Amino acid sequence: MIEERPIMKVAFFPGCMVDMFYPEVGMAAVRVLERLGCDVVLPDNQVCCGQPFFNSGYSDAAKPMMKNVIDAYQGYETIVSLTGSCAYAIKGEYQHFLENDDEYSRKLAAISSRIYEFTEFIVDVLGMTDVGAHLDGVVTYHKSCHLTRLLGIKEQPLQLIENIHGLSYVEMPEADRCCGFGGTFSVKEPEISSHIVQEKVINALATDADYLCGADQACLMNIKGRLDRMRDRGEIISTMKVVHIAQLLDLGMGK
Repeated sequence: MIEERPIMKVAFFPGCMVDMFYPEVGMAAVRVLERLGCDVVLPDNQVCCGQPFFNSGYSDAAKPMMKNVIDAYQGYETIVSLTGSCAYAIKGEYQHFLENDDEYSRKLAAISSRIYEFTEFIVDVLGMTDVGAHLDGVVTYHKSCHLTRLLGIKEQPLQLIENIHGLSYVEMPEADRCCGFGGTFSVKEPEISSHIVQEKVINALATDADYLCGADQACLMNIKGRLDRMRDRGEIISTMKVVHIAQLLDLGMGK
C-alpha cells in the first residue's frame, strides 16, 4: 500500500494526443497522481501548446495558443505535463516567440519553473521511485527525443520502471534513437520517417519484451502503428504491446 501523503494540488497538462485520441492514458496518469496524494485539476481553457504550428513555421498563428496556455496555467503552483515535447515547448521555446511581448514574457517566466514532466514530478518532487505498481512481464523503454535530450530527463522513467514489482527491464539497442515521428516531420517526410520507425520496431523486437513503453504518446502511436502494419502484412509474429509509462504505473498500484 502507498503511505498517505499530504495533498498537493497540481494542474495537469495532458497534451493533444492524449486529450483527443488516448484519454485512457490521461486517466491512468491522473489515477497514479491521485494515489500519490495529489489533487489533480484540468483547467477548462487548456488547449494545444501550439508546437505543431510554430514547428511548421506558423509562429503568428501559434502565438494566441501559447498565450492561452500561459493564461490557463497562470494561477497554479505546480503543473504536470504528460508529454515531454509539450513541456519543453512551454519551458524552452515559448520565450523565443514572445520575447518582444513584455506582458507574456513575465507571465511565462512565472510558470516555467513550475512545470514538470510526469516522471520527473513523481521522482524529483514527490520523491517516489516505487509507486506500488505490479506487472509480471518483460518491458523495454523508448527514450524519446525531447524528454531525453532537451529536458535531460533520463533516469527518472527508468527508476520508476525498474521498481515495478514483478517486472524485468531490458534495454533495447539504440534506445535513444528517434522513432521518426517528429510531429509534422512524419507528415512532410513520410518515407524517411517510415525507415526510422522501422528501425525502432526492429530494435524493440530484438529484446523479446512483452511490452514497449515510453513517456511520450506521440512516439508510442507512431511505433505501434508500424508494429501493427508489420503484423498485418505477416512480416513479424509478435504479441508485444505498446503502452505509456503511466499505464504501467497504474497496474496493480495501491492494492
